[in-house]
Amino acid sequence: MTHITPYDDAQREAIVRIALRAWTPVFASIERAMDPEVYREHHPDWRVTQQQAVEAACADPDVHVWVASERAHPLGFIALKLHPAERLGEIYMLAVDPESQRHGIATTLTAHALAWFKAVRMTTVMADTGGDCGHEPARRTYESAGFRPFPIARYFKKL
Repeated sequence: MTHITPYDDAQREAIVRIALRAWTPVFASIERAMDPEVYREHHPDWRVTQQQAVEAACADPDVHVWVASERAHPLGFIALKLHPAERLGEIYMLAVDPESQRHGIATTLTAHALAWFKAVRMTTVMADTGGDCGHEPARRTYESAGFRPFPIARYFKKL
């Protein structure tokens, strides 16, 4: 049975490891979809920047992180932000270890996030993800939870 608990700093290494494993195919997809020069400019070593981003999120008192575990073994995590002035909750990060994907863990974490946002009186929830094939699992998770996409076009050009 999957348990969702607040993040504890003792879980940092496991959370970073999950994120890097989960996001490896995502960054491979981004690399295929993006102009090679732009990709190299912005992601010279995505593992380093993503590790730093996950560690910063876990250390930030304004980011609320929960961990999905089975038998005290972390399988995934979700990081949430509040934008109280807009009564907007943001799913900032979501990752599930590849060996545990397609078992409902992302769905469970998302449901937990939605319930928590409602409990803290947010009225809308936002999640950003990519339109490339590497982000397809994230889009499926959000759409199955009732999220609707907002079309956006983001363009890049290397100078």
